[in-house]
Amino acid sequence: MPVLEAPNRAARPGQRSLSVAIVGATGAVGGELIRVLQTRDLPVSKLRLLASERSAGRTLAFRGEAVTVEALGEDSFAGVELALFAADAETSRRYAPLARAAGALVVDNSSAFRMDLDCPLVVPEVNAETLSHHRGIIANPNCTAIILCVAAAPLQRKFGLRRLQVATYQAASGAGQPAMDELVASTEAYLAGKPFTPKVLPHPYAFNVFSHNDAVDLASGYNGEEQKVMAETRRILGSGLLPIGITCVRVPVLRAHTLAVSAELDAPVPPAAVREALAEAAGVRLVDDRAANHFPMPVEAQHQGDVLVGRIRRDLGDPSCRSVAMLLAGDQLLKGAALNAVQIAERVLL
Repeated sequence: MPVLEAPNRAARPGQRSLSVAIVGATGAVGGELIRVLQTRDLPVSKLRLLASERSAGRTLAFRGEAVTVEALGEDSFAGVELALFAADAETSRRYAPLARAAGALVVDNSSAFRMDLDCPLVVPEVNAETLSHHRGIIANPNCTAIILCVAAAPLQRKFGLRRLQVATYQAASGAGQPAMDELVASTEAYLAGKPFTPKVLPHPYAFNVFSHNDAVDLASGYNGEEQKVMAETRRILGSGLLPIGITCVRVPVLRAHTLAVSAELDAPVPPAAVREALAEAAGVRLVDDRAANHFPMPVEAQHQGDVLVGRIRRDLGDPSCRSVAMLLAGDQLLKGAALNAVQIAERVLL
């Protein structure tokens, strides 16, 4: 059967079990959503997996059962209470309103609704209060913006925030499963001394670093990813005029992003106070061992839900002494996508 009757995870008294649909279930984020639902407290009674006609008929595992993937259509959301979208923006624009009209809460991982003021753009640790204003569609932010805001928001709340300067080192997963596959294949070819022609990304990926592959705005010089991170970070932090500078780069890592951040605060703050504020912040795990030279790394950020923060020190490039430098790392598929989406649903539905 295409719809799995899922073994009920124990629901709390008065809590209903949910009929859930995942749109884009066969992609990298869709697969991660399936895994997150298996481990979280969201009680799922039925799971419907939706994808393109090309993927229809495949089976994916959920809680030990095989679920058949269905082709996404206009009637796919009958009886669905939660629709998790992990497809492209065009698909979301077409089908998310249909899911909402059918009675489902939509959490959308694409860029389709992120700057729509009728759709909250939410990182639960940062601005969960905006969920009370939702009208059926909630936007899941850009992965880099999520990781940045989890670390920046505690500093904004405690010390005030004047400016952010960011350099990113972004994993293949941000460009989807095909980019991850290309990184593996090109690495194997490079090590074997064989030629490899990239098809998914514009440049050789193995043992290489290049500017993020989103199109560059010829007037400003900023690419689409950089523009998204700046705009979404301002919206999530509720600071529409916050100065942000950013350079986004692809690095040959599979699934965890790393960010080098300089945050200018309202006044000089000792690094120890910044470290204490971050240690108390939800969703943050300090990795800041100067003696061992052990700081956030993608290999340790992957497959877990916290944003790792370390290398906390005064930014000596700021003569005002107001800026603090730090290094972040977070799993792009988890906190940067699937986990954040499910956390949003939990806040609304549980």
